[in-house]
Amino acid sequence: MTTGLLAALAGLGLGLSLIVAIGAQNAFVLRQGLRLEHVSAVVAVCAVSDAVLILAGVAGGSWLSARLPDAITAIRLAGAAFLLGYAALAARRALHPAAIAVDTRGTRTGLLATVVTCLALTWLNPHVYLDTVLLLGSVADSHGTWRWWFAVGAAVGSVIWFCALGYGARLLRPLFARPAAWRVLDSAIAVVMAVLGLGLLTSAL
Repeated sequence: MTTGLLAALAGLGLGLSLIVAIGAQNAFVLRQGLRLEHVSAVVAVCAVSDAVLILAGVAGGSWLSARLPDAITAIRLAGAAFLLGYAALAARRALHPAAIAVDTRGTRTGLLATVVTCLALTWLNPHVYLDTVLLLGSVADSHGTWRWWFAVGAAVGSVIWFCALGYGARLLRPLFARPAAWRVLDSAIAVVMAVLGLGLLTSAL
């Protein structure tokens, strides 16, 4: 097995271990997958965003780590505000759940609004910069000239995960044909968002 392939596999493993954890972005992708709503766009936005962040970390992890602390408070406050707002929306949906309908034209979210929400959940999350950029970037540096293989492996891990989460969610649609299931899902999303938002707010103050 070549050194490049080993570096790629290391990147794949670390990338998956960081991204599989339950978080705001994953919760959003899951919900869009269950609703069959702009799934391809959401998966593409998440995968491309991760690839850009991974490349940024590998290309200039040390440069970012020296300057990111100056902006981390503002990033955390912005992320906290967004997450708490999204938690409130999820909580409201939990109070008025609706099953998946065959015709969802009246309740579907527009493509632009969906993409903007997905971008915000990705780029306003400071953990993305700490994990994907700084951590992955620093680990990639340990692979020396093979660090770009490591980056490719990590990026492939992101693509695999988001495709599995977004497109695989449809297998759960029979369960979510009942409003009660949506109530549980949106309640869980609200709690996750609120905990993450409060955590960011506390760390920023």
